[in-house]
Amino acid sequence: MILWTILTVIVLMFVALTLLNVLFWPRISRRELSPDKMHANKLSVLIPARNEAKTIEACLRSVLDQGDIVGEVLVYDDSSTDDTASRVLAVQRSDPRVHLVSGGPLPSGWCGKPHACMQLARSAQSPWMLFLDADARLQPGSAAALIGTAELRNVTLLSGWPAFEVHTISEQLLMPILNFVVYTLFPAFASLFSNRPQLGVAHGVCILVDRSVYFKLGGHSLVRNELFEDTILARRWREQGEHSLCLDGQEIVSVRMYDNLRGIWQGFQKNFYPAFRSSISFWSFLALHFFVYLLPFLSLLFLPSGEAASWMLAAVLGIVMIRLALAVRFRQPLWSAFLHPVAEVFLLALGVSSWWRWVHGGGVQWKDRSYSPRTSGGIVK
Repeated sequence: MILWTILTVIVLMFVALTLLNVLFWPRISRRELSPDKMHANKLSVLIPARNEAKTIEACLRSVLDQGDIVGEVLVYDDSSTDDTASRVLAVQRSDPRVHLVSGGPLPSGWCGKPHACMQLARSAQSPWMLFLDADARLQPGSAAALIGTAELRNVTLLSGWPAFEVHTISEQLLMPILNFVVYTLFPAFASLFSNRPQLGVAHGVCILVDRSVYFKLGGHSLVRNELFEDTILARRWREQGEHSLCLDGQEIVSVRMYDNLRGIWQGFQKNFYPAFRSSISFWSFLALHFFVYLLPFLSLLFLPSGEAASWMLAAVLGIVMIRLALAVRFRQPLWSAFLHPVAEVFLLALGVSSWWRWVHGGGVQWKDRSYSPRTSGGIVK
């Protein structure tokens, strides 16, 4: 009985934290900013692309629709084997702001995305640089909103947490677990008042940086061998005394990260285990999710009675409340909240698989590259 009481209290604590995030975490809004304060050629948009022929044109069109504030759009063709380059060149013919940067071999000790971002930055000219994934889509006025928000809040790194487009059943069921993982543990509202490195977080889909500060700190060389480079970059930024923020960017940027179950598995498997800085923190995370977020549902299958049943039911309702609150905030399907145990089993299996491949297996594959199981980001070939 004492165990179930403690577990339910823990769930209620996470309910409180989640509700604070849902209610008080600011949005990046296009309506708050005055376009007349935005000068032309203020922004370089930098897009790393490896085999992104299906998505790159729509991404570029959404960037070019931002207007004169975008001085240049640089796309790094990272040794693509599809027709990514030709599609970029086709857009370039209609708008000279678009430039294709041809990539070379990946240097030893670098992961693909940090290296691509660093090469793009070296070619950029504008005072602000926006790193944007090739599958991202900007809403009109988003570039001005990002820069205006960064200047208003006096930060030199600003990330917009995107809206996740989910179409298939597997996406609708499993992708909401990402928001659940982050915003039941990370006090997003607290990062507004404290610049502690532990409160640094970012989403790699959309990261705006001050160009001069970026090079002063070393840019993506700070995270050269990291697969989980976005949040680690934000933390390194804070470690060196600069201010960073991640705000709700659903009104300005959207992304369809993965379009099927296999893509979700491979995409998260590559950086699940490397996201943790120690084995203790990794296994503690899995234990939390098993005992707090899954066990109450499993226990109800045994049809308990009396006070124990009341405590277990309270824990289950608390977890469902968390999922529903996040589904409303992030505009995701409400029904997925009621299938939370299925998503938890997937999450735990994914974590164990990522650990096994990094520690005992042959590493992970991503974008036709192999990464070493020995260090997070060590290149195998």
